[in-house]
Amino acid sequence: MDAFYCSQKLVLIAIAYGLLLGRSLGAGPQKKYGSIISFGDSLADTGNKITFTSSQASRRPYGMNFPGGPTGRFSNGRLIVDFIAQSMGLQLLQPYPAKNDSNFSGGVNFAVAGATALNSTPSYLSLGTQLEWFEKMLPSLCNNISSCEVYIGNSLILMGEIGGNDYNGPFLDGQSKEDVEKLVPYVIKAISSAIERLISQGAKTVVVPGNLPIGCSAAYLTKFQSPNKSDYPKTGCLNWLNNFAQQHNTQLQEELNRLRQLHSDSRVKIIYADYFNAAMKFYSVPAKFGFGNATIACCGGKGPYNYDASVPCGVKGSTVCADPSKYVSWDGIHLTEAAYRLIANEIITEYLHD
Repeated sequence: MDAFYCSQKLVLIAIAYGLLLGRSLGAGPQKKYGSIISFGDSLADTGNKITFTSSQASRRPYGMNFPGGPTGRFSNGRLIVDFIAQSMGLQLLQPYPAKNDSNFSGGVNFAVAGATALNSTPSYLSLGTQLEWFEKMLPSLCNNISSCEVYIGNSLILMGEIGGNDYNGPFLDGQSKEDVEKLVPYVIKAISSAIERLISQGAKTVVVPGNLPIGCSAAYLTKFQSPNKSDYPKTGCLNWLNNFAQQHNTQLQEELNRLRQLHSDSRVKIIYADYFNAAMKFYSVPAKFGFGNATIACCGGKGPYNYDASVPCGVKGSTVCADPSKYVSWDGIHLTEAAYRLIANEIITEYLHD
């Protein structure tokens, strides 16, 4: 009898050890969600923009490190949404107007480069338009209202990043910080309304990213070069622009808190994804993460940050670095696969990992 119980105990210990070992090694991705439904701009666009108009993202050097080459992603390789999908064991998201034989089993991506949160801004593809696409496509993903609620409820909704382009246009056109600040409440309201619309259709988990530290962007650093050293902390980023991004993020978090309270009885999970601080880790100590100068673009048209709006990445006269994995900035506006991987890992570990 003692031998029997001893044997049982050893088996239980072995099983427990095996479970712990599997967890520590990250044994296989878990399909916690049935699919991902993505909205946003070029930070998440996996090929929508190039179906509407010609774009440099449809040709090299864009996609130079992506399996099969360029797909319309505004980077050298994978995006945050790609890493999130892979971590969940899902297929990479297909763009919305994809081929008839496309596999939407892992979800669908409505994000499109240049998109804004506001309908009133000079953008032909706003967040509202993306929601209309989703509602138009929904009958092909589920059969009736009940099954659609289940489908949406089992999906991870990735709401952005969205809103950055609402500010990029005015800033790069020379509008003052004070004028652009007036847009923030309206941008937040548009994002909030989109979340509410999806919740009413059955959404249970919504991830809402904040803005990246735009003061570290080569495009902004080139546009707003300053002779005052006090404008640049140790990171080399522009303080006032990063402060603006944080102003947006603070107001966004306040609104998300309001939505959480409003839906506290409906088991809706609204997650703020802190892209800003995830990125500031490698902007603050780039060498720790294998990067060189974090503010210089890998691909661009020379200048102190290798960015020239008149000679963007991919056109004649621009150059591309030999190893994008050593760079944070891809083209002065978007980031490299290496940078996106770090942000994605932070988001997955902090917010999406059980």
